[in-house]
Amino acid sequence: MIKESLREAEERMKGAITALENDLATIRTGRASPALIERLEVPYYGAPTPLQQLATISAPEPRLLTVKPFDPGSLKDIERSILASELGLTPSNDGKIIRLNIPPLTEERRKQLTKVVHHRLEDARVAVRNIRRGVHDDMREFEKEKLISEDDLKRGETDLQNLTDRYIEKVDELGRRKDAEIKEI
Repeated sequence: MIKESLREAEERMKGAITALENDLATIRTGRASPALIERLEVPYYGAPTPLQQLATISAPEPRLLTVKPFDPGSLKDIERSILASELGLTPSNDGKIIRLNIPPLTEERRKQLTKVVHHRLEDARVAVRNIRRGVHDDMREFEKEKLISEDDLKRGETDLQNLTDRYIEKVDELGRRKDAEIKEI
């Protein structure tokens, strides 16, 4: 029972890490990355659709993204969505391809992005701790119902804490990497 609970907790914690990685990929640094805009919502025939489903996104140069829509009619909608986003990018369009020049980050913008990263890291830590709390409550419930012994509960609590510490460290490592990426000039 405890092993199943720990396995489930680990799967959920992996999910929290994956969500954090995806979230951090959308934070703009000084270099062009298709992940920056691929999940941007574009109104396409009345339905909000992720940009990656409407166009090919590539980074031919370190400071340039190109967006080539599958349907040339969606070019204006894509351009409007990029302008309306909080990325601070200005699209230039030649009728077939949208080009996005990624300007270098200012010191002020770097500080803002660092704050955003730290906020998202804290959200991920809270998610991991909430998973721990839920599994810990389940273990205590198992012990109350006499499904496990008190010794099993103590061992399970130790294993759960070790698992939590490992995933909190992964969150911290992701944060350190993203911070270094933002501060890189």
